[in-house]
Amino acid sequence: MTSKEIVRRTLRFETPKRYAYDFPEPYGSDFYLTGLKPCPDQRFRNGLDYWGCLWECFDNTMIGEVKDSPLKEWSDFDKLTIPSLDMDGAWEQIKNAKKEAGDKYILANIFSIYERVLFVRGTENTWCDVIQEQENLKKFVNLLVEMNIEMIRRYSKWGVDGVISYDDWGLQSSLMINPSAWREIWKPAYKRVYDAAHEAGMDTWLHSCGYIIDIIEDLIEVGLDALHMDQQENMGLENLSRLRGRITFFAPADTQTIMPTGNPDAIRAYCRKMSEHLGTIEGGFIPRWYADPGSVGHSRESLDIMCKEFLKISDEIYGIH
Repeated sequence: MTSKEIVRRTLRFETPKRYAYDFPEPYGSDFYLTGLKPCPDQRFRNGLDYWGCLWECFDNTMIGEVKDSPLKEWSDFDKLTIPSLDMDGAWEQIKNAKKEAGDKYILANIFSIYERVLFVRGTENTWCDVIQEQENLKKFVNLLVEMNIEMIRRYSKWGVDGVISYDDWGLQSSLMINPSAWREIWKPAYKRVYDAAHEAGMDTWLHSCGYIIDIIEDLIEVGLDALHMDQQENMGLENLSRLRGRITFFAPADTQTIMPTGNPDAIRAYCRKMSEHLGTIEGGFIPRWYADPGSVGHSRESLDIMCKEFLKISDEIYGIH
């Protein structure tokens, strides 16, 4: 059974021969991650991005924060710089993905349809727009959806297996906006993207951190196959367990409360708790690592403990391969 087959069986609850996983070397990964390069949705460390957002970065992080947003007034929307999907060389990496990936699962980036709005409009403006400027907001979200659908259409020609977008919807203890507003503006948008992906034979993945349990049922309803979340304890594994068997969780041990402790026993115990509450023997759980460990205080020793424990659990569930 190849890496691609293991991931697909996990997503479809068809009993893979082991855990699919995404770990650093020397443990390896079942995934080949790709996308447009240069990517119009790229988060920069410093400087102006392709939309005109100004980024600044702390020294110990891979990605910066937006310090100035270009669309301060909706009256200037028609003047907004909208980057092309066909920047020089953008599709070369995708065209070579199938050859480079071998038997790995090809997971390609698409546009965020929330965070990109935050970057371009600014957080405060966007949150006000949710109440005061819904039509303009929907117009922008629809633009991003159309760009995603076009990317999916073209990805389908090059053997991409799944698409992933990155939208952190949660604060520490609540959604960033009222769930009813999310359902009005963004739920239909995700459905259009996920329908397009499924029609093209691709799986759907979403990275979203924070307290998002209020909308996971909705995401399942509109066709999300896998949820990439780096924190679980702010919602509770016991609460997330009610979704077990209906969606695949793609996650490391909690990046805020567990991994930074460096406590080997706590990390091992939490890995087992995740396996119990999030996965089934048929599938539904793919352990991974946090790919910028230094920025969140994860030591190499803690990473090794987590990876080895998940691999040990996999052997216990499926047998040693």
